[in-house]
Amino acid sequence: MKSTIFNPALFLLWCLTCCTANAEEPTSKSNQTHLQMNKAVGDHQLHYLLQSPTGEKPAAGWPLLLFLHGYGECGTDMSKVKAHGPPKLIRQFDELSGCVVVSPQCPRDSWWRVDALKALVDEVIRERGDIDKKRLYVTGLSMGGYGIWSFISQYPDYFAAAMPICGGGNPFNLPANRPGRKSGITNEFSMSGLQKAVSMPIWTFHGTKDGSVPIRETEILVKTLRDAGNRRVKFTAYDGAGHVAAWKKAYDSPDTWQWLFRQ
Repeated sequence: MKSTIFNPALFLLWCLTCCTANAEEPTSKSNQTHLQMNKAVGDHQLHYLLQSPTGEKPAAGWPLLLFLHGYGECGTDMSKVKAHGPPKLIRQFDELSGCVVVSPQCPRDSWWRVDALKALVDEVIRERGDIDKKRLYVTGLSMGGYGIWSFISQYPDYFAAAMPICGGGNPFNLPANRPGRKSGITNEFSMSGLQKAVSMPIWTFHGTKDGSVPIRETEILVKTLRDAGNRRVKFTAYDGAGHVAAWKKAYDSPDTWQWLFRQ
């Protein structure tokens, strides 16, 4: 029988080759960073997740997306911010992974404050220095939808496009938001201010069976915009869908993100 001579170098090479072939693909590192605003604006000094984009930067700079979560994600646990929407779906859509995503967390027993949100976006733009100011977008759900409508009513030309989901205008239209049941809520929405947003592309979504925020709240705002002359408002009513289903359907659709980043 022919004997085999053991070669330590070949054995080591064989081990490395086998281990590499059988190893799982390494998970890509998250580009999300937990930061805090440099200074308070009113009663908010927001903590936020900053998602850095991947790929080659466009000549004009990166687009930026502001995401506003719902009331259930308020507090100090930043992992809650990733429960829904862009922070959760970034790696599923090229449009999201190719932009700067800013996802603040609203403090507990509070509500989105327009000036704090604007200051946050302005701060990110100023500190990064690589943002295309003509491609600022915003989306949000439930309380986040309310925050968007309020923001638009105060700064109708700030964003290139907006995508509010199952929100409304005046939060006190809902009995559950009135003092005695919730605290820290203020109304920053202006109907007359919203009427000035005649050129902003807006795609809004709501479920017809929403038991938390009635679809009527969105219908009123859409009619107000259309009566004011805005012809760039899209309204999708999901037949039979409840509160949560509305944003799941909207955010899981590739058409949603393609539309937003075309604006």
